[in-house]
Amino acid sequence: MSEISGKTAIVGVAESDQIGKVPDKPAIMLHAEAARSALAEAGLAKDDVDGLFTAGIQTTELGEYLGIEPKVTDNTSVGGSSFVIHIAHAAAAIATGRCEVALVTHGESGRSRVGMMPRPTPADSLRGQFEAPYGLPQPVGAYAMAASRHMHEYGTTKEQLAEIAVATRKWAQLNPKAYMQDPIGIQDVLESRMIAWPFNLLDCCLVTDAGGAYVLTSMERAKSLKQTPISVLGVGEGHDHAMISQMPSYTSFAARQSGKTAFEMAGVKHGDLDLAMIYDSFTYTVLLSLEELGFCGKGEGGDFVSNQRTAPGGDFPMNTNGGGLSYNHPGMYGMFAIIEAVRQLRHDYADQGVRQVDDAKLAVVHGTGGVLSSAGTAILGRA
Repeated sequence: MSEISGKTAIVGVAESDQIGKVPDKPAIMLHAEAARSALAEAGLAKDDVDGLFTAGIQTTELGEYLGIEPKVTDNTSVGGSSFVIHIAHAAAAIATGRCEVALVTHGESGRSRVGMMPRPTPADSLRGQFEAPYGLPQPVGAYAMAASRHMHEYGTTKEQLAEIAVATRKWAQLNPKAYMQDPIGIQDVLESRMIAWPFNLLDCCLVTDAGGAYVLTSMERAKSLKQTPISVLGVGEGHDHAMISQMPSYTSFAARQSGKTAFEMAGVKHGDLDLAMIYDSFTYTVLLSLEELGFCGKGEGGDFVSNQRTAPGGDFPMNTNGGGLSYNHPGMYGMFAIIEAVRQLRHDYADQGVRQVDDAKLAVVHGTGGVLSSAGTAILGRA
């Protein structure tokens, strides 16, 4: 896969016209709005698209709705990491000549549930047989169980987890699209309603409606388009379980391998990065991902994020859109981490003070899916 490094670029990104609470639009319309806007930003039309990638809906149905008949179709669906993994799959398809313009879309009516499939756990499924009968709430109970193990093994505290929520909210206050913008402090997190110990309400992601899309093409073609190309330098993916009861270790997951692969392909080190966009379904998701990706040692995640290190003005800018905790989280969040990384690397916020990461050239985007089940990592760079 190293032959694809630097050969492709993201040339357009967009959210749906509305995000947050959108009770009058079905999920597929959120896909379409984002797709239209991302293509327009790139200076491309739907007829230029010959690769279609998505999760949560069949590409056959989406293609019909959008009027696209692709040469390459990919329905990889492994939860919130899917759209980060699609970067790898689309880049490989373009680099090998199977398609030229890849459109990756997402749309979920996570809050309003318009045009969404029901979410029951079938009694004859693995989870329906071996977990659901025992009453573990999903997904929060699964993540809470994993977080409590990390606290037991390494002494991680609720205050350290709260640092992540507070820092992320500070970024959200700079983003006019963020769903939650009221300022919060550590004590606010600790005193918010208990959901599943050790998680209080503010340790948990939002539930919103939203769509998002990005467009990927060859670096050669990207240079003739409207936007600054954002190069795909390294990618990695993987998964190691489906049910939380089968997770090999509650303090380690597939990010350890996806991150290693992405960094090695890109040929960069952790200290080279200017921005980290880390999936934040729960505060623990972030802390564990930072450890698994190699930004700190095992059990050191709590210290790493302390003293508002990841907040505006800190020396480790992270989740600068406000993340799934405060900006937007319709169910599978990875798409929106990609959108923000691209905007930061293009310097779209150059006139907005501290919101723009100073001279950002390299970013890591990491997605998590399921119950810490899957991982997708991408290293992106300003071309």
